[in-house]
Amino acid sequence: MSLKLRLIAMNFLQFFVWGSWLITIGAYWFQNRHWSGEQFGAIFSTMGIASLFMPSITGVIADKWIRAERLYGCLHIGGAIVLCIVPMIDDPRTLFWVMLINMMCYMPTIALAITVAYNALKRDGADVVRVYPPIRVWGTVGFIAAMWTVSLMHLETTTGQFYVAAAAALLLGVYAFTLPPCPPRLRGADHRSWLDVFGLTSFALFKNGKVAIFFIFAMLLGAALQLTNAYGDTFLHDFDKVDAYKNLIAVRYPAIIMSISQVSETLFILAIPFFLKRFGIKMVMLISMLAWTLRFGLFAFGDPGAGLWMIVLSCIVYGMAFDFFNISGSLFVEGQSDPAIRASAQGLFMLMTNGIGAVLGSSISGVIIDMYFTRPDRSLDWHGIWMTFATYSLVVAVLFVFLFRHKHEPEALRSLPVH
Repeated sequence: MSLKLRLIAMNFLQFFVWGSWLITIGAYWFQNRHWSGEQFGAIFSTMGIASLFMPSITGVIADKWIRAERLYGCLHIGGAIVLCIVPMIDDPRTLFWVMLINMMCYMPTIALAITVAYNALKRDGADVVRVYPPIRVWGTVGFIAAMWTVSLMHLETTTGQFYVAAAAALLLGVYAFTLPPCPPRLRGADHRSWLDVFGLTSFALFKNGKVAIFFIFAMLLGAALQLTNAYGDTFLHDFDKVDAYKNLIAVRYPAIIMSISQVSETLFILAIPFFLKRFGIKMVMLISMLAWTLRFGLFAFGDPGAGLWMIVLSCIVYGMAFDFFNISGSLFVEGQSDPAIRASAQGLFMLMTNGIGAVLGSSISGVIIDMYFTRPDRSLDWHGIWMTFATYSLVVAVLFVFLFRHKHEPEALRSLPVH
């Protein structure tokens, strides 16, 4: 099997695991278990909490002691075991800790998958900026396949979704041990600073003002990503309380409608090399921020009936909002990092986006929604919620224009350096 096909299989399974439950766990929570919304917010924060420390820790381990692909495989096998335990939990407080352990296994694998892929492609002499996006697009295909599998098998409100995810995680964990070797680069180093000792080497990137500002805005965009994951599916489910909408396809199969977002990803991932080389990282990130504004704004005015086109268009825009930030950001970090800390640097990117950004996004948005957009009957003012999120994204975009200074050099992006 060629290197590209091997990396495609890795990316497909990587996001199939996540897509099997991420969008549908809300339906399981509210329609099956009937637990509270406050407790659900805590469950959804587990991915952010895990991302605060696990990607950085595993990045250091991969840089110093264990081959990245082996660590990647062990984490997925551990995650498969935990996912099989989830259906046995009857208490939401216990489930919080179980899901936290699951996220501690899963979240660092996103950065490790990037590290393994970049290392293999560079050793093969490939142009990472050109070759990686078409490989990564199959991760999105895997996410879509998982959502459709769970929805069409009517597992959205059942424990079956976790068993589907566990099976995929176990398969990927075993497969990972066949991937190209990605050995540690810091092993046997002659000098060890305090940053090395405590595994904080990648934080030296903050000494570069441009990179530090980039990470701050990555954190702010990470908050936006958490908002759409936490509330998008719940938003459509809420329409089943309205007689005029409850039998419409968008309300009966919200996961399938939301999967349009991932279909859009597959298209925009392929456009990344062109946009990066033509416009540079600053313009690509700015486009992402404006796309987030449009994403939330369309949700504010859409509905499953006559306004369905707005929801569909919002899902299409999501591909640009997510990919232009997430994939382009990882490529920028790779280009700014020393090869000896490549895994740690990707872990730091995950920390800022899916860690600090996600925790801030979920916690602050929850407080704002409870204070300003929850009616006395506990129903939600979705128009106000989405408009607030849209305004937030627009403010971030304006600040980014003035604060992030980066000169676009097309030749520098023609190929990331091969180490």
